[in-house]
Amino acid sequence: MTIDAWRITGQSQIDSYVGRWAELAVLLVNELTVAHARGRRVEPPADRKAALEAAVAREGWTPHGGPEGRPPITAADADRLAGVAAELRPAFTGAPDAIGMLNQALAGHGAVPNLHGDPPILAFHAPGAGLADAWAADAATALAMVIGVGQGVRLRTCEADGCELVFFDVTRNASRRFCGLSCQNRAKASAYRARRRG
Repeated sequence: MTIDAWRITGQSQIDSYVGRWAELAVLLVNELTVAHARGRRVEPPADRKAALEAAVAREGWTPHGGPEGRPPITAADADRLAGVAAELRPAFTGAPDAIGMLNQALAGHGAVPNLHGDPPILAFHAPGAGLADAWAADAATALAMVIGVGQGVRLRTCEADGCELVFFDVTRNASRRFCGLSCQNRAKASAYRARRRG
């Protein structure tokens, strides 16, 4: 896997299909597992279904280029996806058991490459899989492919204090350290204050 120009501008590129599913993994982890974001405590969503629907709409996330390709999220799906998010989070944190957990997610959600649909699309879940298993299998496969081609460093956790948000780094040299500008600015201000005290 490498190959087509997408959002990564360096020599090593991740194709758009894998990139989209990696983005879904980011969305799930950030919406359903984060306790601190941008220096503030974050409460878990009381209504996971509503939180996921809002995040999917906000991010404009669709699996195959159009909203018709995405079935509606049910409350049961949202609850299962919270478990999926916990399974995927270690891939971004570099935890010692990250590879083992990702392998368990792949097996547990029935990840298997196949073509289905009309027109046929490449998927990594069985044609009859429910939304939670389908998203889990496809997102876990995307993360495994990113790691498997030596680009695991692109799966990152924000380095700012008080932020657990994850991201998929698409910069040329995989040098991004923060989830966004607010955390970057907070870290710079904190470093400046530390230098002044020193």
